Amino acid sequence: MMASIVLPIVGAFIILVLGRARRFKSALAVVFAGATALLAIWRLPSVLDGYRYCWQLPFLPGLDLLFITSPLSAFMAVSASLIGAFIVLYSVQYMAHDERATEYYFFVLLFIGSMMGLVYSGNVILMYVFWEMTAICSWRLIGHHRDTPQHLLNADKAFLITVVGSACMLIGFEMLHHQTHTLIIAKMKGFTPSIGVTLLIITGIMAKSAQLPFHTWLPDAGVAPTPVTALLHAAVLVKIGVFAFARLFVGTMGLPPGFDQFLLVILAAGMLVSGCAALVEHDMKRILAYSTVSQLSLILIGFTLGNPVAVTGAVFYILAHGLSKAGLFLGAGVVDHHMNERDIRKLGGMNHLSPANGVGFLLCALSIMGIPPFGGFFAKLFILVGAIQANQIGLAAAIAVAAVLSLLYIMRLWTKVFMGPPAEFKAGPRFDLMSFVVLVFGLLSVISVLFIKYPFDVISNIATQLLR
Repeated sequence: MMASIVLPIVGAFIILVLGRARRFKSALAVVFAGATALLAIWRLPSVLDGYRYCWQLPFLPGLDLLFITSPLSAFMAVSASLIGAFIVLYSVQYMAHDERATEYYFFVLLFIGSMMGLVYSGNVILMYVFWEMTAICSWRLIGHHRDTPQHLLNADKAFLITVVGSACMLIGFEMLHHQTHTLIIAKMKGFTPSIGVTLLIITGIMAKSAQLPFHTWLPDAGVAPTPVTALLHAAVLVKIGVFAFARLFVGTMGLPPGFDQFLLVILAAGMLVSGCAALVEHDMKRILAYSTVSQLSLILIGFTLGNPVAVTGAVFYILAHGLSKAGLFLGAGVVDHHMNERDIRKLGGMNHLSPANGVGFLLCALSIMGIPPFGGFFAKLFILVGAIQANQIGLAAAIAVAAVLSLLYIMRLWTKVFMGPPAEFKAGPRFDLMSFVVLVFGLLSVISVLFIKYPFDVISNIATQLLR
């Protein structure tokens, strides 16, 4: 467990020391990211069988450095590290000629290590420390092209919104400590915090997950290099809020009476508003960003409903959305990298640029749209059924409308960018490392369908233990 936290962080500093050894540096980044993923995958079966890894070191009075595994944390570690490893592999070609590649790999590995630390944190203060580490990494990565003033402004906007939210969360943690007299998450089991404490903590979660009304920073973060946007949307940053909500308010504490209804209204509104925004947007990355806001709202709805069917769908959608959205962002990045264009009105026939990229993008798109029998379909169906079981008919209707919206804006993106005859300025067919990674994500979406019983068995196990 500790190796998967320490390894990427140590690797980040090793790469920083290497300086100008560009090729060796990128290969080393792939090794560190891949080894982190392998460690997380190797640990998952034993955790699902009931074994708990625990590491504790006395630090300050009342505050120990405590890291512990759970089925949910092990699942999140596998999801984030696996997607992160493929994104680092994609970066080898994408960042090959970037003058700030050293800085990029440093912050990406530090980002992955911070995520590992967060999911295994055993107390709320450790969770907050790693939470803020991810904020610093994302701020630096979003502003990677700092020669452009607008990029810096967008990075600062993302940092300010998420940090203000996390400051509210820290106040909530302190008030929670005053009510429970403990910082250890496991000792808060069964406790229901006050509305004020819950609102403060939820504010931090909603800001990090880019939920209404804090969602505006995520589309603006599209100025970052494509691998960074894939990390933010699919693997690490916005998934942190989802994980924290599930860890604190599904697996440990309860929501105050009536608060779940208030939260469901906010989430449903955000899901529909962002879906409509994606439908009228013309920038590839912004379309996918609004899609992420909508899909994360759906995942949070599943966890807020709290019944076994909805929670199972929410956990499964974390994986399905992560794989598919990473493929979509990286596929859009292939187009942007070669054509230097993100406006879908000026693109077309991108299948002629790279058929492998087009196929991978399409497979990921089918999952995000919820087309059966792809994983996204089953995840959305479970959350929809969970809403019906909870007698939330209006919410179920909103979920159905959001599903239709996702079908419309993803198909609009696909047809505008990849279909039709190529324009004169388009390049010929290509197959490169970046397109290969996109195709891998598409194939992973297919494989999860072919072996749908196994992931559902695993996820049902996670959901059952989370609700126990």
